[in-house]
Parts: sequence; structure tokens; C-alpha cells
Amino acid sequence: MTVALSNRAARAAAAVTAAAALLTLSACGSSSTSAGSSASASSTASAPAAASASSTAVSGKITVFAASSLQQVFTTLGKQFEAANPGAKVSFNFSGSGTLAASITTGAPADVFAAASDATMATVTKANDNAGAPVTFTKNILEIATAPGNPKHITSLADLTKPGIKVALCAATEPCGAAAVIALKDAGVKLTPVTYEQDVNSAQNVVQLGQVDASLVYRTNILGAAGKITGVSFPTAVQAITDYPIAVLKNAPNAAGAQAFVNYVLSPQGQQVLTAAGFEKP
Repeated sequence: MTVALSNRAARAAAAVTAAAALLTLSACGSSSTSAGSSASASSTASAPAAASASSTAVSGKITVFAASSLQQVFTTLGKQFEAANPGAKVSFNFSGSGTLAASITTGAPADVFAAASDATMATVTKANDNAGAPVTFTKNILEIATAPGNPKHITSLADLTKPGIKVALCAATEPCGAAAVIALKDAGVKLTPVTYEQDVNSAQNVVQLGQVDASLVYRTNILGAAGKITGVSFPTAVQAITDYPIAVLKNAPNAAGAQAFVNYVLSPQGQQVLTAAGFEKP
């Protein structure tokens, strides 16, 4: 009788132990599932925020004031930038850097200024119209532009002083004109041009139209003309290499878009386009 009772007690104790173990396992499973569900919910909730943070596209109109010598290459860069940022529209104002700098300091609305010299950029920085320090993004060098095939056989700056040779220069207030002054002085050449042009594209055009025999323009103008003019290099051009600085402007209507465009110009993609157009590395 005692043995039977002992056996029953043992079986009862085992059943209680098994039930307790089952309850423990169930609780653990429930806790694990709950934790997993919570982690999943947290991950799902943070996904939209992460996606939003990773978005770098910009939108709206971006107004860029740029030196006339940048017209072809910046037009290309603008199209590429818009393709990468479908909500953005880049609007350019191309002119002489001095003219553009004067417009900016008198209140013309713009987001970015890309100048063809440090001196013209300084007009803007001295007026505190820039948002950040200008960055040099490329360089350019002068060449003599002649009619196709160089019919006057111009081979040096000294040849520009020969009787009957009509020459155009950029105005001295513009970067191409200031560079020409340096190059001519270093070569010991004095000449009187028949015309001073407001920017380098105008100096190129008067040669293409046959109004003058030669002018001093940038190498990029020669390459961009695609055979409509011929370029002649000269040694003192290296003494007058022009830096091109770029800056976001202080009162930029689209500051985010302005910075994004500047970043694109400085990017490897932007630099590749500039180099292909004949510009020098900064």
C-alpha cells in the first residue's frame, strides 16, 4: 500500500514538473516572437526615414551667372545636371565676368557665380555677396585666333604688329583682356588693337566674321569653334594662365540647388567634361 502511494506521488510530481517545463517553453517562445515582431516593426518604421535621408535630388530653378568662355561647356554640364535632378532647371546668364560681377553687387538675383578670374570674383567677395569661399574649378590659357588656315601666316605675338594686321583684344576689365596685357608685356610686344571687345566670345566672333585678322582668345574658344578659326600658341601664354573660381551667392534664391550645381562642377564627372573641352585642371 505504501509502495502504491509512493508510485502515484512520483507520477504526480513528474506531471507537475512536465507541465511547468511546458509553460516555461511557451513563455519563452511567446517572448521571442514578440521581440521579433517588435524589431520588425521598428525596422519597417525606420525605412521611410532612411530612404528620405538618402535622397539627394534637388529641384527648382537654379540661376548661374557664368563667364562667356564657359558657355558651351556649362550648357553641357547644365543638361547633365538636369538629367540627374529631374526636378531642377538650370538657367544661365553668360557674359563678361566683370559685367556679371557688377550685376551681382548691384542686386541681380542669382544662385551661382562662375568667373574667369580671381580679380572679378574678388569684386563679389569684397561686397560680401558670396555665401562661402570661392573654389577654383578649372584654368584656361590664351592662344592667337586667326582665320581658318592662318592666311596671314601669324606665328607669334610679334607678328600681330606687322603693317596691315588688324587685331582685336578683350577689354582690359575682362579676364581675357587682363591676361592679354600680361602676355604681351612679357613678350615685349606693344600693339594697338582696332577694337576692344566686351568678352572673349566677341573677340572670337570678329575673327570668324573676317572683321579682324587675329585676336587673343582662350584655347577653349579655338577648340569650340570646330575649325571656324585657327589657333596659334605662344610661349608667354603660360605667364597669363587664368584661374576660374566658382561660388554660391549669399542671397541665392535656391541655395540648396546652387550648392548641388557647384558640387557637380567640382565632381569627377564635371571635371571630365571641362577637360574634354580643353580646360586645364585646377
